[in-house]
Amino acid sequence: MISENSKRKISESTIRRLSLYYRVLSVLEKENKETVSSKELAKREKLTPAQVRKDLSFFGSFGTRGLGYPVMELKKQIGEILGLNRAWNVAMVGVGNIGSALVGYKEFQRQGFHIKLIFDNDQRKIGSNHKGIMVSDIKNLAKELRDNNIEIVIIAVPSTVAQYIVDDVVSAGIKAILNFAPVNLRVPEDVFLRNENMSMELEYLSFALMNLFEGRLTAK
Repeated sequence: MISENSKRKISESTIRRLSLYYRVLSVLEKENKETVSSKELAKREKLTPAQVRKDLSFFGSFGTRGLGYPVMELKKQIGEILGLNRAWNVAMVGVGNIGSALVGYKEFQRQGFHIKLIFDNDQRKIGSNHKGIMVSDIKNLAKELRDNNIEIVIIAVPSTVAQYIVDDVVSAGIKAILNFAPVNLRVPEDVFLRNENMSMELEYLSFALMNLFEGRLTAK
């Protein structure tokens, strides 16, 4: 829960770092470490101890000065902040290469993201069993999202139809969308949209390598 004493707006970068801390704490838990300092958390993610303490301060008081943070307790608290202490109903739209891979990604379920529905417009796929889930006709998208209390939708469709799909998803009352289509989508202000553009990430890496070889960029 956000600290009542803090009225500062929590930035996107802070939330991203919380996810990093959660993963570090998961590793430390497996290593049977009982406590961790802000210095060690910072070192593992190439941050500063002050940044770690500032990020955590948005959400309350954690740990004991001089003793550090209890690993299991801090992981649990960050998990609650990130909403990982509950299950989320997820739908996948598009069962191509990316969509199929995401449906089979077991880490989603371990973190509480349960893919309940998958949709496609390919008549050869509709009605078939795909990794334990029946493929539904995309024509029934909005109705089935509402009927099954879906809270998050993942979109992995061609860019040419992505906006039409998003419009249907929004009309069903969905407020959280993860988009894998390589296109900028328009959504209302009260809808949270995250874009995962793998082509752009690869383009960054190719740029980084070219500049690394030419001495204009260093890896961090």
